[in-house]
Amino acid sequence: MSPDELRAEVDDGTIDTVVLAFPDHFGRLMGKRLDGRFFLDHALADGTHACDYLFTVDMDMEPVEGYAYANWQRGYGDFHMVPDVTTIRRCGWTDRTAIVMCDAHDNSTHDAITIAPRSILAAQLATAGEAGFTAMGASELEFFIYRDSYRAAHEKGYRALESAGWYVEDYHLFQGARVEDYVGEARRMLNRSEIPVESSKGEAAVGQHELNIRYAEVLDMADRHAVMKEAMKELADARGISVSFMAKPDAAQPGSSCHLHVSLWREGGSAFVDGGGEPTDVFRWFLGGWMHHVPHLMPLYAPTINSYKRYRHQSWAPTGLAWSHDNRTTGFRIVGDGQNLRIECRLPGADTNPYLAFAAAIASGLDGIRNEIEPPAEHVGDGYATGVPPLPATLAGANAEFAASGDARRLLGDDVVDHYAHFFESECAAYDAAVTDWEHRRYFERI
Repeated sequence: MSPDELRAEVDDGTIDTVVLAFPDHFGRLMGKRLDGRFFLDHALADGTHACDYLFTVDMDMEPVEGYAYANWQRGYGDFHMVPDVTTIRRCGWTDRTAIVMCDAHDNSTHDAITIAPRSILAAQLATAGEAGFTAMGASELEFFIYRDSYRAAHEKGYRALESAGWYVEDYHLFQGARVEDYVGEARRMLNRSEIPVESSKGEAAVGQHELNIRYAEVLDMADRHAVMKEAMKELADARGISVSFMAKPDAAQPGSSCHLHVSLWREGGSAFVDGGGEPTDVFRWFLGGWMHHVPHLMPLYAPTINSYKRYRHQSWAPTGLAWSHDNRTTGFRIVGDGQNLRIECRLPGADTNPYLAFAAAIASGLDGIRNEIEPPAEHVGDGYATGVPPLPATLAGANAEFAASGDARRLLGDDVVDHYAHFFESECAAYDAAVTDWEHRRYFERI
């Protein structure tokens, strides 16, 4: 909705609250709730402020030392939250509320904060624009549904939860009907939130589902993705159930993916095909660059300890770096034809930060075009077969490659690589210090 439309709804009392939001390292939405009238009178033009420690905290909101951007020595000051007025939309999942995405700007220089996820993606899209391209994308999100509330799940230690289903429901309409109380309402509330929906379906694990929204320009798509996750969690919380976007919540079942679909457009049509609908050099080089830089940028697709537990043999998640046409066993799947031709990257899980994943994809693909990087030969057959270059096995291993990569620094900048390498290293350190259920089961009695 436009600012004028928002003003009209604030005037008539339809909306009285405006949420100002921005994505953090994890892709979580942070921000403030403002009175609607105050937003229109002041924050629409002037924005608001938030503490810069938000770009240094861990999952538990504890500030982590070692960041150059913000730290105890610098006093954890403010940064400027600048509303992007093109992103104002109704919150269809709650009453009388709208939401607007914000960019993070430095309080003194008023420049974009380079390490903020939305800034990282915007920088890559600006580079694409300078080359004459518009990046279009979509992100498919899978999730598990549980009949336990979030509080109940927490009190149970996230164990022995009641799944919404009790057998694999991939494409099953009957089993899918059992969750229409939640998934159906999620479709409707996303449409009310001006996030157009395509479809929902059961997925390849017990209690697992997928809800797809329509493709858009990539920054808009990343915003839709982030708002969708926030909305679906708030909707679940209000209904006394829970949904999880963990990449691998159950070791015995397939994990949840977030397949990225990307294409480049130029002068109103796809740059991936020529006038006869055949793939172009741009398509081939974009694919080549994207694949070439996966080892350098892997943590931007798979950002958590849990991400790497999804990559298992015959799990529908890839285990190696290969591409093929319409083949779900490879990490890169070419789908569509004509103007619909696009690259589907199957590496990210549902835990990915869409801003970072899309930024990595665009940076890599554009570098492929600049340097005419050819993709490897198409893989024919089972992508789980031996001989396919393997993906990194752990976040620690992937982050070591990322931190040391000259290509990552050339594509993203030293400040971004240093900041996020420290972020991923901190996540690894937190995991290494934890005592897990696996350790109790293995060692408590029998060691």
